[in-house]
Amino acid sequence: MLGYFETLSNWGRWGEDDELGTLNHITDDVRLAAARAVRHGRSVSCAWEVAVPEEMERSTTACPCFADTPGAGAMPIPGFRNDRHWGYSNERLGILFHGNTVTHVDSPCHIFWDGRMYNGRPHSLVDAETGAAWGAVTAAANGIVTRGVLLDIAEVRGVPSLEPGDGVFPADLEEAERRQGVRVRSGDAVLLRTGYGRVRHEAGPSGGVTQAGWHASCLPWLHERGVALIGADTPTDVQPSGYDDLAMPVHTVGLVAMGLWLLDNCDLEACAVTAAELGQWDFQLAIAPVRFAGTSGSPVNPIATF
Repeated sequence: MLGYFETLSNWGRWGEDDELGTLNHITDDVRLAAARAVRHGRSVSCAWEVAVPEEMERSTTACPCFADTPGAGAMPIPGFRNDRHWGYSNERLGILFHGNTVTHVDSPCHIFWDGRMYNGRPHSLVDAETGAAWGAVTAAANGIVTRGVLLDIAEVRGVPSLEPGDGVFPADLEEAERRQGVRVRSGDAVLLRTGYGRVRHEAGPSGGVTQAGWHASCLPWLHERGVALIGADTPTDVQPSGYDDLAMPVHTVGLVAMGLWLLDNCDLEACAVTAAELGQWDFQLAIAPVRFAGTSGSPVNPIATF
């Protein structure tokens, strides 16, 4: 596994100043091919709603205007002008999007190994006050628009959902390709359905540290296929990973060595239902990270259009 840092490395592949990593696989031709994957015109979200107050800190700002209230003189009425016809609401939000619940994208500066980030940049380029000067989410400011492929591993294994701790291996990926009549190719975004989204809809987030997900043995497969981004309906890595030295090898090798962007905590249930109904397991996937300067990722709402 530690050898993957060398054998799967993309450092220098697209130039010494490259911050996009595997997103370089998404060429103009790949985007055009993704547009041709739209055959029905149906769009579905692949994100969870961000809950309040569980995952979001909210403070409401009201309009400091006044309205005349009979018998009480001029009284403050938050959010209304004095004619009472026009009003508004406004929020100041705080959110910690990394973790096991919020749908978000990870950019290369999210993980370090031996003090280095993707393309060999030192971790010191990430400052507590100013954020990241390298590999931040703003590298993807033009958006991530490519062909998405949903691989339904729960369906392949004939179970409602994988058990916590179940890893997904290359053989599972290829069996899903065979059953679904689709093949992952260069520039694709691969979304992995373990069925955890179904469990979460029924019982809520588990809150545990044991989860199904991508096994690290898939990394060479992803490298060989030229995959641009991977996602899952869990926080991506199977936990426990099975490796003492790497608690999250897909995150670590993927982000640091490969520059592989990750999409954590998707809700893929509607996507899977739509794919099965239409008999189509590829689609145009559009992800627009918020341009937060110097951040290691962004909450996102990925849209799959069939």
